[in-house]
Amino acid sequence: MNIYVRYFDYDTVATNYEEVIDFLASIPEIQITEAMVNEVRAYAESEIPYPKRYKIRPRVYFIMIKTAAQTLEEFKSHRKEEALQINDVGSRKEVRATQLSVVQLGWYRGELNFKRVIQIPGTGKFQYQDTRFSALVWAESGQHCYDRIINYLKSRQDVDLRSQFPSVRGNSFRYEYMGTKLQQEEVDQKVG
Repeated sequence: MNIYVRYFDYDTVATNYEEVIDFLASIPEIQITEAMVNEVRAYAESEIPYPKRYKIRPRVYFIMIKTAAQTLEEFKSHRKEEALQINDVGSRKEVRATQLSVVQLGWYRGELNFKRVIQIPGTGKFQYQDTRFSALVWAESGQHCYDRIINYLKSRQDVDLRSQFPSVRGNSFRYEYMGTKLQQEEVDQKVG
């Protein structure tokens, strides 16, 4: 396992602790001490997978990160790929938000799982129960479909207002655009 070392604008990938010490010794602001050498060696030879920070003086550190990268360029390109993957997660959330607001008038099949407040018979106490609800809704968008289903559930006498409804962007709400015309068996399941 190699070690990436960074001190402000100075950085390198070293194959052992001696190379780390040589790199640090080449930086004029860093004075090599026996304690530093021992700590760098201990980190390099340990099985510790997480990064290590070493204090030079108050609020000034160098950092070491264990890596499989052989070169500095390989290490930096791998970091860029990780950053892109993290950004992809954010992009998926943005795509989901955009899809919810796309206007397409027609029938939507909406399905959600929510925490419904149910009274326990004989005790007078209440508990949350996972409840799945599915309906066909005439709506303008996925967001409008969600809003109509939530409004419908909140207006029902048998659904306690303390029930917890999922986020429109979460995994507990799904919808599908069905078109402007439906078969008779699908119409029997619709909500207002």
